[in-house]
Amino acid sequence: METDTTGPVTGRPRPDRTAAGLPVNWSLAASTAASLMPAGPRTTPAVAGALVERLRTDSARAEGHVREVTGLGADLPLLPADVLDRPAWARAAVGGMEALTSGARLPDSPWPLRTVTAAGSGVQLGALLAYMGARVLGQYDPFGGPGGAGRLIVVAPNVYAASRSLDVDGDQFGLWVCLHEATHRLQFTAVSWLRDHFSGLVTELLSLQEPDTARLARLPDAIRALRGEDGRKADVLALVELLQGPEQRAVLDRLLALSTLLEGHADHVMDAVGPDVVPDVALIRRRFTERRRGGGLIDRILRALLGVEAKMRQYAVGAAFCRAVEREAGMAGINRVWESPETLPTRAELDDPAAWLRRVA
Repeated sequence: METDTTGPVTGRPRPDRTAAGLPVNWSLAASTAASLMPAGPRTTPAVAGALVERLRTDSARAEGHVREVTGLGADLPLLPADVLDRPAWARAAVGGMEALTSGARLPDSPWPLRTVTAAGSGVQLGALLAYMGARVLGQYDPFGGPGGAGRLIVVAPNVYAASRSLDVDGDQFGLWVCLHEATHRLQFTAVSWLRDHFSGLVTELLSLQEPDTARLARLPDAIRALRGEDGRKADVLALVELLQGPEQRAVLDRLLALSTLLEGHADHVMDAVGPDVVPDVALIRRRFTERRRGGGLIDRILRALLGVEAKMRQYAVGAAFCRAVEREAGMAGINRVWESPETLPTRAELDDPAAWLRRVA
């Protein structure tokens, strides 16, 4: 199953793109990820081919179910996903990150220093993608695909491996994964302003640079939080926030609120589709949640260092917000978040859905 099943990946990173945006050698990041990526599960060509075709079909079918539940995007075409192997996913992820961050304007640095920094960042990013590439099941990249119009990706070997490790029906699990990713695609394609809003927040955050002295002044507080001297140990996300200046923290707050909503909404919808479409949805959700929490000691340490545990909390907080809003106002109430950037919930409102309902009512 280690074959790129869709042909050449569009938006392949170019080695000369280190003069603008983030100082990252994108080509080196992609090659590093490919060299470090563990091999996928072994299976026969017939099984692999059948899985690829089923996931392509399921991704389009899944979005139809998502539209029925959410009422969004009724006039949009139903398109299949690109079903990739692990190295192809890493190349696509690099291309998407390059496109997303290309608008950031960072302070100029001498060419030799920028080259060294870009190479180091490329290797680090490649190592991170190699770790994630064995675990990610799929994603929607709003900035990938032809012309940067968006690209839905499902990683076939990881879907296959996960369904076997969870001991659940492979066909149902693949469709369940497609429901989550198809929800992300619908969020960005049915909500006309969301793509530019998300991109603008990322660009603004990356462009707000502070002197190193300012960050160093906050380092003691960050170290105390890491050690848990106040009784609560901070995670990676909290440490990042502590090292941000006021302007950066305000933008990061909005970006985290949006990403929490997007992930939680997708988790809520994939389960709301219900047992009529995925008969074992309750079993799959229970075992998948246990899998998210599990892993060996080294894996748990890496997840903590990479902020994956904070990401898992985003799913839970966002999904709880959607459940609470739907109980009070139905799916139409949830859909009010998509009316404009002003109706998006804040991070505080994600923990207090009633406050958001009062504000937008």
